[in-house]
Amino acid sequence: MIASGDPRHKSGQSSSKVGVGSSLFEVIQLEKSFGGIRALCGVSLRLEKEGIVSIIGPNGAGKTTFINVTTGMYFPDEGDVYFQGQNITGLPAHMVAHLGISRTFQLEELFSSMTVLENAMVGCHTGSRTGMFAAGFRLRSAREEENRTRGEALENLRMVGLEHRAADDVNSLPLGERKMLGIARSLGVKPNLIMLDEPASGLAAHEIAKLGDLVQKLVENRLAVIIVEHNMPFVMSISKRVIVLDYGRKIADGSPDDVRADPGVIKAYLGEED
Repeated sequence: MIASGDPRHKSGQSSSKVGVGSSLFEVIQLEKSFGGIRALCGVSLRLEKEGIVSIIGPNGAGKTTFINVTTGMYFPDEGDVYFQGQNITGLPAHMVAHLGISRTFQLEELFSSMTVLENAMVGCHTGSRTGMFAAGFRLRSAREEENRTRGEALENLRMVGLEHRAADDVNSLPLGERKMLGIARSLGVKPNLIMLDEPASGLAAHEIAKLGDLVQKLVENRLAVIIVEHNMPFVMSISKRVIVLDYGRKIADGSPDDVRADPGVIKAYLGEED
């Protein structure tokens, strides 16, 4: 992790690039390598406002690396990440979340010793205003904060359709509900932008339909959503814009219809017909 005092952290620096600062989220020429493998090769994108943007590509295209770099899990070798006009390149993940970017994981790492509600509350604690001393001695401020957090977590569970499971052991949840709980937990930071990593992977058709309804609901609540996904029908049915990566490079960026018909996408992602 890169601390805010690290010289590689660029937050607050001005930029000479035209247009930086006027968009919700902007990535400029991101580069990331692991050993001799270039996972991201000059990837750029810009989101002006809330909506649904999907990033697709074959295995190893760099999709998850993109999420990990832009949310502070990895530091880029080159490039910049801006959010609401602020350069957040190199900020650690918890600070990125505090600023309003949340993310889910392909396999949600839930706390097995906690209930569904308690797992959802974990995300809300990112914005907690009381310290460990107050919480440890159960001061009034800590009790009030706990009640607020519980209420917010319940509302997030209601958003994803899991309020009826609040008191259940998290280990009793099937895959689809575990993924929904991951989204509920990520909503705890009250994000402006949420990144979903393979949210439809392993889900049945009826679960994917519920996921689509939820994503639409998030956008109605003025959230921007970036989806990294392999499920082409799901992506094409829900996205306003689709970005295609192949070997770490962006090879297409446009509407679902334009991307679907792009020869480079057909070759790299869908495979060429004989």
